Formats: sequence, structure tokens, C-alpha cells
Amino acid sequence: MVERFDFLSPSFRADPYPRYAAMRRSSPVCQVDPGGMWAVSRWEDVLFVLKHPGIFSSQGFKAAWEPPWVGYNPLAHSMLALDPPAHTRLRGLVARAFGAGTASRLAPKVERLAEELASRLVGEIDFVDAFANPLPAFVIGEILGLDPALHVHFRRWADDILSVALEPRSEEHAAQVRTTIAELCRYLREVVAARRCEPADDTVSELIRAEVEGQSLTEQEIVDFLVVLLLGGLETTTHLLGSTMILLAEQPALWDRLRREPALAAPFVEEMLRYDGPSHSLPRITTAEVTLAGVTIPPGSLVLALLGSANRDERRYAEPDRFDIERGSQGGLQFGHGVHFCIGALLARMEARIALEVLTRRFCRVELGADEIRYNRTLTVRGPLSLLLRFS
Repeated sequence: MVERFDFLSPSFRADPYPRYAAMRRSSPVCQVDPGGMWAVSRWEDVLFVLKHPGIFSSQGFKAAWEPPWVGYNPLAHSMLALDPPAHTRLRGLVARAFGAGTASRLAPKVERLAEELASRLVGEIDFVDAFANPLPAFVIGEILGLDPALHVHFRRWADDILSVALEPRSEEHAAQVRTTIAELCRYLREVVAARRCEPADDTVSELIRAEVEGQSLTEQEIVDFLVVLLLGGLETTTHLLGSTMILLAEQPALWDRLRREPALAAPFVEEMLRYDGPSHSLPRITTAEVTLAGVTIPPGSLVLALLGSANRDERRYAEPDRFDIERGSQGGLQFGHGVHFCIGALLARMEARIALEVLTRRFCRVELGADEIRYNRTLTVRGPLSLLLRFS
């Protein structure tokens, strides 16, 4: 048995992969802190969890994201926290907004913005603030039709709301999260009210017009929708770009290869999604007693399906801790599986590929700054909060 560890501790957040490996070897299903959640670490078992929503309900998001200290959290009421058939009906409302047509339409704009942002990467600079956050903020703002002046607030909203855990870090943290949720919901209600008066060609207006089984969505349902689309479209891509630059700074030969062979950007992104992608766990809650890897999990238990561990499972991938651009991993389980497969996968891949192409075309090298890299503290996604880099 591995020692029970704290999933949100700074040491674990800095490098969870050795812990994941120890879990897979000796305790593939075990309890972790905070709160004694059940963590599932092997590829086969994680896939079983994702394939059986009837046993492992997405209501786990509600349990993880709406503990009593939070009050109302729109993420806990969004389609992420629903099971079929309710999830299927709601997902269909926004599928088109995140499809191949949107990715193709936005790609030239994303490239222009990436070039503009890259031109400002002078001296030692925080890559997260200067590039990794503004790029996906622009994309999600375009899709939802949100005021560009508000892009600067997106990161704070995402960081605060996604920092929700079973217990707050402090009273100050709890107050900050509740204030942020109220602020974001108030702003989005204002956006919905404005679109009711003057519809536009954007996702907000489409949600207002949409009907599910003959009934229009309520204002709260629309706000819940917008929160999950905004946060999901921002946080994961920001972390993917940050983790990518860390790897390339540590392995300059990879940067040189991408400069020589720009067509490798797409397979590089796929392997990066497997190797150190932003989504590390998906919360589920058991609807009945279930046995996995010889361990019995009681009904009503909060379960974390560890995507980050499954993607490093030696039973699935040879030498899983080695980055191999020719591996053909197709991102592993980074975007989930089945009915909850990430609706923004195409957009995230497009943004990361274009960012790589632009940066490796423009610069000869990237190096890490002197500061220690601090990682966020959330149950679901992992990435650097800030990242000092020097481009040359």
C-alpha cells in the first residue's frame, strides 16, 4: 500500500507522476485526501469508470464543486454534472459552436493574435500572463460574444472557481470564491439580458433561442452553460501551453526539431496531451457498491478517475515517462471518453498547434527563468500559475 497523500499538497502538485506510478503498482484504487476520496489510477480501471456513467455518475462534479461552504456554484449545475439523457440533450445545443467549422473559421485570427503576442515576449517575462492566457481568452470570447475588455478578468474567475475543494484553504479563500461566483454570474446575467434585447450571431443568442423538449432554457441554465464553456475553454488550454513551454525549455532538442520540421506540431500536441496534459482527474460519484481492482467502493463515494495517471500507465504505453513525438497516442484519455468526451477538443488542439508553430518559427530557444514554478491547487486540472521564460 502507498502512503495516503494529499492530492492538493504543493509537493504533489509540483510533480504528481511518481505518486501516480506508486499507486498503479501497489494501490490502483485507494483513498486520498482531502476528504478520503477514492482515486483510480490504472488505464483499464479509469476507462471502466468513464464507460459506465450509470455506476459512476457525473453528479460527482456537484459533490466536488459545491461543498456547503461554497453555496451555489454554476459549474456544479452545468452539463458536466449531468448524466444521459439530460446531458445528451443539453450537449447538443452547443456542439455546433465548438465544431470543426468554428475551428477553421477562427484559425487565421488565432494565428494573427499568436504572432502579435509573440512579438511582445521580450526579456524575462511571465508566459502565462503574456501569451498562454490571452490566446484562449480571445477564442472563448469570440465564441461566446463577450466584451474583449473583460478578457483580463477571465483568468481570475477561472482560478478562483476551479480552486474549490471539499474544504476552503482559509476563510479569506472561501469569501473570495463566493465573491467571484457572484460577480461572474451577475456579469453573465447582464450579457443574457442584453442579447434578449439585441440578439447577435453568437452562442449566447443561440442558447436564448434554443429549446429542449419544447421548453426554452431558463436564465440560470444559460448562465450555468456559459460558466462551464468559459472556464473549460480557458483554463485547460492555458495550462497546456504553459506545460508545453516547460518541457521545451527542459528539452531544447525538441524545440530544434520543431523548428526544422514544423509539420510535427500536431503530433507533438497529441503526445503532450498524453505526457503532461492539463486535465488530471474527473470526479464521479458511485450510485451503487462497486469493486475495482479488488477494492470495494461504497455507494455514494466520491471517485477521482485519474486521467494524468492513466496516460502514464506502463500497461498501456511503453516507457510512458518518455516524451515520444512518434508515439501516436492521440492524446490518450486527456479529453475523456464516451458521452462526456470534451466538446472543446478540436479548439484546444488548434490553439496549441498554432501557438507552437508561431513560437518555434519566431524564436531559436526558450529558457526557464530563475523563479520556482508554482502550480495551481485544484482537483481537476493542473498547470503553472505563472511561468517566467526567456525567448531568444
